[in-house]
Amino acid sequence: MVRLELSLLLGGAVSVFAASYIEYSTVTGYFLQDDDSTNATTFDYTATNFGLINQSYPTDPANAAFLTQWQRFSLVISSLQAHAPKNVDYKLLFMGRHGEGFHNAAESYFGTPAWNCYWSLLEGNETTVWADAHLTEAGIEQALKANAFWLSRIEDEKIPTPEHYYTSPLYRCLSTANLTFSGLPLPARHPFLPTIKAKLREGISEHTCDHRSNKTYIHNAFPTWKFEPGFPEYDQLWTGVTAETSAAQDYRSKQLLDDVFSSDRSTYLSFTSHSGEIASILRVLGHRIFPLSTGAVIPVLVKAETVDLSAATSTVTSATWTPSPHCTVPPVTSISGGASGGCVCPNSAAPVTTTLPPYPVET
Repeated sequence: MVRLELSLLLGGAVSVFAASYIEYSTVTGYFLQDDDSTNATTFDYTATNFGLINQSYPTDPANAAFLTQWQRFSLVISSLQAHAPKNVDYKLLFMGRHGEGFHNAAESYFGTPAWNCYWSLLEGNETTVWADAHLTEAGIEQALKANAFWLSRIEDEKIPTPEHYYTSPLYRCLSTANLTFSGLPLPARHPFLPTIKAKLREGISEHTCDHRSNKTYIHNAFPTWKFEPGFPEYDQLWTGVTAETSAAQDYRSKQLLDDVFSSDRSTYLSFTSHSGEIASILRVLGHRIFPLSTGAVIPVLVKAETVDLSAATSTVTSATWTPSPHCTVPPVTSISGGASGGCVCPNSAAPVTTTLPPYPVET
């Protein structure tokens, strides 16, 4: 259980309501991903009905035998909402990681040490561009697999579909969301019309794959999609010099959740994001560690309780960003941590913390 201050993101500025905070927790017992015995490495969401555990519920009606597992689970959520006090809200988050991007393929090709210490700071090589990476063919197939699975759950399980869709502004997520949800038989009152959220992006590192495209480029690619209020034309967070720490990312994820839970009354939401950002959100929600492979999806039932701030026992607070040392040529190897950031450069050269090359921040 994680206790959080209530803050509302408005056009990049954060206003903190000093009198209250939101306490987030994961409601366990419904999904296999909540269970510590579930192996995240081998888990396949498409083989397990999104991980929904096959069980009976106290809310099962007399005709439960004629209802699907998802129909009966939706009655559980409705009951939780109906009996919740005014300061408590429940939402089911479907969080999907983007399909494989060219940056993922490049890391596999070069190896993680060379990727982290050198190649990731470049925009690409002579054959591939991985700055704000697009999806590979494998990534496209992973997103289409998610689309086919959603269709099967809608037709066979009568699964409640998201009422609102949110996506990271990075191109691999925009493409994944588009391929995953386009063409599905969705309710007319809840169409696939995503909102692009700046704080749903990947952990911000010096890697160029974390540098988003400008707003005009995104709009031209997805002209009907909505930007959250205050979304800037250029990326004002990525510098190519400093990176978020895990604590700083969790603070950002807390702001994201506070914004969504404070402004969106929907019960079923979709987040299309990244492995690092979803991991951060799971930490904020008090969920067990559950790494996602590219294209995978995890549902989480969330309880959000708004409580007087004076009763807070712990909060997630802001944290500084740090530079990451790197090599100016491909490294020999990398090790875990250390003063040199783990990079072992050729000829015993010391890793540097200057940009490679310099990337100006556009305003």
